[in-house]
Amino acid sequence: MDAGEFVAALQKQMRAELTNLNTSIPKNDKVKLLSTGKNRISITPLTKQPEPVNINRLKGEIQSSWPMTSLLDILKEADLRIDFTDCFQAQRTSERLSRDELQRRLLIALFGMGTNTGLKRVSASRTGFSYKELLHTRRFYINKQSMRQAISKVVNTIFKARHVHLWGEGTTSCASDSKKFGSWDQNLMTEWHIRYGGRGVMIYWHVEKIPPVSTPNLNAALHLKWPV
Repeated sequence: MDAGEFVAALQKQMRAELTNLNTSIPKNDKVKLLSTGKNRISITPLTKQPEPVNINRLKGEIQSSWPMTSLLDILKEADLRIDFTDCFQAQRTSERLSRDELQRRLLIALFGMGTNTGLKRVSASRTGFSYKELLHTRRFYINKQSMRQAISKVVNTIFKARHVHLWGEGTTSCASDSKKFGSWDQNLMTEWHIRYGGRGVMIYWHVEKIPPVSTPNLNAALHLKWPV
């Protein structure tokens, strides 16, 4: 709430980190400062740590229970359980498509949009639908309101199924993928992201509880952070 206090604490942290960097670099044989090239700081990769035994066991159990499970299979299974495609209704009075065919079209279109694969690439695979058919589904059935209703249905089902005694209560339980936004170098929240390149901030949409489907407003919080 106090901008001066926030800036002072951030400046203190930056001075401490820069002082630590300045004093440790001459003694650190894994970090070198180069005089030429685009990247002037050279860091030797750390030695890879062995995987925990429980992680390997967990991977083996998942592989034996659900071998070769794709994202599209998970999307289809989720719809068979909670029928979130029922939220997508035609924006016109008449509807010629059968519900079974519309369900398949919606799943393929949502998969192409959600994974950034695109409708053209998805239609090129063996889905049985052309690009024009998927584009028609996108235009007449998928809109902002229907997407909010479907997301509410999926997220609320996840909250009902979670085991609080195992994972505990969290302030954020569902989150979308991040979106990178460029920002000025003088912005104190600006960081350099090695994956996406350039300076900016990453925007996440965290959701803990969603009200009934009829309510468009979501009880959500907007956070600025880099992915871990």
